[in-house]
Amino acid sequence: MLMKVFTDFMGWIDKRLPVTDAWNKHIAQYPAPKNFNFWYIFGSLAMLVLVNQFLTGIWLTMNYEPSGEGAFASIEYIMRDVDFGWLLRYMHSTGASAFFIVVYLHMMRGLMYGSYQKPRELLWIFGMLIFLVLMAEAFMGYLLPWGNMSYWGAQVIISIFGLVPIIGDDLTLWIRGDYVISGATLNRFFALHVIAMPLVLVLLVFLHILALHEVGSNNPEGIDIKKPKGSVKPEELSKFTFHKQYSDKYDIVDAVPFHPYYTVKDIMYVVGFLFLFCWVMFFAPEGGGYFMEAPNFTPANGLKTPEHIAPVWYFGPFYTILRVIPNAMLGAIGMFSAIIVLFLLPWFDRGTVKSVRYRSKLHLFNLIQFAICFVVLGVLGTMPATPIANLIGAIASFGYFGFFVALWLYSKNENTKPVPERIAD
Repeated sequence: MLMKVFTDFMGWIDKRLPVTDAWNKHIAQYPAPKNFNFWYIFGSLAMLVLVNQFLTGIWLTMNYEPSGEGAFASIEYIMRDVDFGWLLRYMHSTGASAFFIVVYLHMMRGLMYGSYQKPRELLWIFGMLIFLVLMAEAFMGYLLPWGNMSYWGAQVIISIFGLVPIIGDDLTLWIRGDYVISGATLNRFFALHVIAMPLVLVLLVFLHILALHEVGSNNPEGIDIKKPKGSVKPEELSKFTFHKQYSDKYDIVDAVPFHPYYTVKDIMYVVGFLFLFCWVMFFAPEGGGYFMEAPNFTPANGLKTPEHIAPVWYFGPFYTILRVIPNAMLGAIGMFSAIIVLFLLPWFDRGTVKSVRYRSKLHLFNLIQFAICFVVLGVLGTMPATPIANLIGAIASFGYFGFFVALWLYSKNENTKPVPERIAD
């Protein structure tokens, strides 16, 4: 009886809103390659952390005061007097770092298996736009606790925009809303952090998923599971019936429905991730000073500069590139170029083989040195600037940009291995 009522209710809904069709198209009957490995969990984990940030952020705003006089005190009030306020705050602060960890690993998977190559260029660009908005969102949120490191870190980053020719001074004044970082800056950053940026982020995530499901998921072999209709023998086709959007246009091979095969698998990884997340949140919420810096436990003070001004760890690679170039203008150009080249990656790679499994040893070496240089840049970005650190940073910066230059040079005539026609081969 209850099942019939539910079925009738869903039938009534589906006539007015295609809920069941959307569920089948994007989850239940979405054809996913059957050889997904560990590297493919980070997209789902990013969605989990995004939801955590939204929910905890909403509850934190209920007791937060976006003013220069009350911001720091409201954080102390949340931590000390609001029921489970400390938990919400640590969930949000730990979630910010967790977000960047899973996003960086998600991007690394794309580099390994060529998920940016044709026909997935737009998918990659949407992903990079998400990354860019995420950095803006994190930067604005970093100022909100109104701690001393937040204050001076924002001072350094905003001053970079003053290097823009002609309009630099007016641009920094417009961003701050005042001649110095003040309550006006905090107020506008709060509005952007809780309203504007999340809306843009949700839109981009939606477009990212739509683009993914239009071109199909890549896999560790870099082989397309969608074949032209009629090109595959019926006995070789998957025994599962996929959504008509896919089965009417293509022969789907070596695939399984995303649900329940990968939803169950993702749930297992989510549980493991939550164990690690909760351990950090309960036992090491400061992350050894990387997630929450010691100077941020004192109120913002424009007359007291921290001994070492550094951005939060996830901005470290780009901050190091800015810092190791002596000229301020060239340093800013280098920092922004480090982000722009990621957008252009599909056009730097002129090869046709996607997966690192079938590419040359030169490409494998180039990819490994890029990952090492990125990590080194990130570590140096949290450390004081010394001659040795700057030298290592310069070498790592050269390796970072060298990845793209080398990729463009060798990818067109790369000595690759034969790629199988199907995953089953």
